[in-house]
Amino acid sequence: MAEKTLIVEVEKAKEGTEERPSMGPVYRSVFCNDPTPPPIQGLDTCWDIFRMSVEKYPTKSMLGVREIVDGKPGKYKWQTYQEVYDMVVKVGKSIRACGYGEGVKCGIYGANSPKWIMSMQACNAHGLFCVPLYDTLGSGAVEFIISHAEVSIAFVEEKKIPELLKTFPNAANYVKTLVSFGDVTPEQRQQVEQFGLTVYSWEDFLKVGHDQTFDLPEKKKSDVCTIMYTSGTTGDPKGVLITNESIITLLAGIDKVLMSCNEKLSDKDVYLSYLPLAHIFDRVIEEAMIMHGASIGFWRGDIKLLLEDIGELKPTIFVAVPRVLDRVYNGLNQKISTGGFMKQTVFNFAYSYKLHSLGKGRNHEEASPLFDKIVFNKVKQGLGGRVRIILSGAAPLSKHVEGYLRVVTCAHILQGYGLTETCAGTFVSLPNEKDMLGTVGPPVPYVDVCLESIPEMGYDALGDPPRGEICVRGSTVFKGYYKREDLTKEVMTNGWFHTGDIGEWQPNGAMKIIDRKKNIFKLSQGEYVAVEHLENIYVQASVVDSIWIYGNSFESYLVAIVNPNKQAIEKWAEENHITADFDSVCEDSKTKTYVIGELVKIAKEKKLKGFEFIKGVHLDPVPFDMERGLMTPTFKKKRPELLKYYQNTIDEMYKTLNESNKSNA
Repeated sequence: MAEKTLIVEVEKAKEGTEERPSMGPVYRSVFCNDPTPPPIQGLDTCWDIFRMSVEKYPTKSMLGVREIVDGKPGKYKWQTYQEVYDMVVKVGKSIRACGYGEGVKCGIYGANSPKWIMSMQACNAHGLFCVPLYDTLGSGAVEFIISHAEVSIAFVEEKKIPELLKTFPNAANYVKTLVSFGDVTPEQRQQVEQFGLTVYSWEDFLKVGHDQTFDLPEKKKSDVCTIMYTSGTTGDPKGVLITNESIITLLAGIDKVLMSCNEKLSDKDVYLSYLPLAHIFDRVIEEAMIMHGASIGFWRGDIKLLLEDIGELKPTIFVAVPRVLDRVYNGLNQKISTGGFMKQTVFNFAYSYKLHSLGKGRNHEEASPLFDKIVFNKVKQGLGGRVRIILSGAAPLSKHVEGYLRVVTCAHILQGYGLTETCAGTFVSLPNEKDMLGTVGPPVPYVDVCLESIPEMGYDALGDPPRGEICVRGSTVFKGYYKREDLTKEVMTNGWFHTGDIGEWQPNGAMKIIDRKKNIFKLSQGEYVAVEHLENIYVQASVVDSIWIYGNSFESYLVAIVNPNKQAIEKWAEENHITADFDSVCEDSKTKTYVIGELVKIAKEKKLKGFEFIKGVHLDPVPFDMERGLMTPTFKKKRPELLKYYQNTIDEMYKTLNESNKSNA
């Protein structure tokens, strides 16, 4: 393990060598052997990151949105660091004038925008806890977060106000002031005020504290700066307490990695903000951009127009979830396949040549400069022409997509791994390292990592290769779940956060994610699925006797193996004049369509989210049983065995669904 190579060595940490029978050695990035980054004078909090950049880059473009001219999107219009700072000061004074100060919870609800950042920075300045509100968890999530976090003041995108009003009267027990990013209609004002709240338009709010002065509170590294509620687990969302120190430590680690690879961030970098600021992944990336005086341009909020926004902004750093990169990959393949024989031949030759050159250890800039210019430049221009780093996170990126994009984009493709609880960053792969393909790379500097054995799943942290649950320790780890000490204790042991993900150390010090400890997994768009919860819902359909649902982080939707109810299926077959034995009826595509329709009905009835709908089924007339090793003696599903048994069927379902989606695209 941790074999020394020319790429990276992951060393055993100096601390943490205590006896831990089930845990493997502790490893740390070779780029930095110290557990904490060296202090930077005056840089202790997220407010300091912004304040120092304003001092250093006052006239540099900071936040930009596309101007709408005659109903059409035009160029990006920018506000400088100084202009944004001046607005943040006004927002902060108005917050304080309304009576809100240090420790108060401030909600922000809406799509990424300059006003989102300004509201966040005003919270940073005056020591309020920024609490992002988002509705991807369902209609009750916003109400739950407001009530659980005890949000007192909330900034809201204009078009989200009707959604927020649905949380009243319960949320009105906590939130007392609303600030719209735009205007407020007379009807909305009346609705809000009947619950005893005060509501402001953005322009009116800026005037509230214009003639007042407030001292900024003294803030510390250890202070919580944001409470981010996690999605995707069973039960209510959990509020993750993230400190200033967590964010600053992660940024120092990212800097250390990029400097080691001669790819340091600078004030010349441009970033497209489209991943939700309500999630820690985008939040820390934008903090990194601000720290280096880079420019942040915002998309228009429509995934179909994303490439057009990219073309106009011409970013240098592009961060994506695998689903977005899958679209890029599929789009490129489609263009090439319809480009004529000569174009295909030239492209395939150039691709093979550059792939071979990269395989021999050449850096991507040196692998094939001629083909980069005459063949792959079109791909580069499709991403604006200036992208130098593409970072993928939130779910695993397919190995073939990662490998393909490394060749054709003329950019470094880096894959990262982290959770909200680890401030988004625990591992990141390195540029120009071909044997890190399919991994999430070595640990980020200033993070300690070890594996813990899971004997019941056959994973040994001291085996060859070492496999086990990934455990993380260090300043990037969260402070706990807000008001849920019981849940905090479940995942924290002696300072180690247990991620629930199963990893395998590679000989070069990189980590490969291979499994999930609990029956909760991510789909490719980054959404979590609690599979047992869904099975308990879908089994209520009259056509289902038993159901096993499957999904993985390389696909964006769910499929299922269903043991159909014989009586219900035979009755349906008779009504539809299908005369065949039960086994044959189960193989009929019409029957599968009918069963999917019944599953969709119950999904809608139970208000499941779109990614929780089942898109493909296989009907097995033989019930899951102990004889085939698919059930335990207590009739619990043996999921690893089910996957082995139905692997070919699962693969075929996904193949058919993916081909169907491509033809309909």
